[in-house]
Amino acid sequence: MNQKVRSSIDAVSAKAALTTGTTMHYVVAGSGTPVVLLHGFPQTSTCWNPVIPHLANHYTVVAPDLRGLGSTTLPDEATFEKRTLAAEVVDLVINHLGFEEFHVVGHDWGGVVAFSIAAHYRANSLSLSVIDVSVPSSLLPDMAQGGRRWHHGFHKTPGLPEALVLGREADYVTWFYDNYGLTPAAISAEQRAEYIRAYSQPHALPTAFEYYRAAEQDSLDITAAVGSAPLEMPVLAVGGSGEWGRGSEVRESLLPLVKVPVHEKIVSGAGHWVPEEQPLELAEALLEHFDRVHADREVLSR
Repeated sequence: MNQKVRSSIDAVSAKAALTTGTTMHYVVAGSGTPVVLLHGFPQTSTCWNPVIPHLANHYTVVAPDLRGLGSTTLPDEATFEKRTLAAEVVDLVINHLGFEEFHVVGHDWGGVVAFSIAAHYRANSLSLSVIDVSVPSSLLPDMAQGGRRWHHGFHKTPGLPEALVLGREADYVTWFYDNYGLTPAAISAEQRAEYIRAYSQPHALPTAFEYYRAAEQDSLDITAAVGSAPLEMPVLAVGGSGEWGRGSEVRESLLPLVKVPVHEKIVSGAGHWVPEEQPLELAEALLEHFDRVHADREVLSR
């Protein structure tokens, strides 16, 4: 075990900040260089609760709820391209929290937001870590694995998921926790209750469906952002090893988008829900990645 990984006794503070028309809820813990943790569907920033204590001894951890999800509000004219969501997160971290540089980490849709941050705010991004999601681009137009991940197409269908799912939020989101991981019990009853609360808000699932409907625009935006200038910052690709983990697909989606070698970690004992199924193994991989980044910067500064 990495000796740096241990539980923090520091308190986790919940706060909110107004960012470009959105009141963004976030939690913060620890001290030092910032690490920004971004969640996906159907989760909120609380998916990072098992990971935060291991990182907060060494870094300032910032974990926001993304636009319209959890306790973060929606602006009046809401769009869901991940470049727009990236701008909100960067506004929070730089303009409200005062951090000019940070590591950015994302799981599921949070991984696409994280990539968008790294692509559009390169001078501020120390490193990028993408967890169990394939980053869409012209070279990977189908995140749904040819329909295997059935919910991608379902969520993109205008009006249909709203008609069939609203009023059944608890049953719907619970299905994902029970079926897309290797160990359903890893997502605790307390966490499930929080997710159900969050996604039972009238706007929450319709908002989540829009995240999927924006995927084609995300692909265009990402392709344009790296077309003539692939990323050169350190990149870590993390995939779950189980049936519903994306495994090496994460790294494969990133390779055409970056100039540097992509470090890979396949997390044993995890399906899709890596932060909750294997928080210690994930924390170790992240800390090792951050250590490499800072060691390389020290060498370059000499």
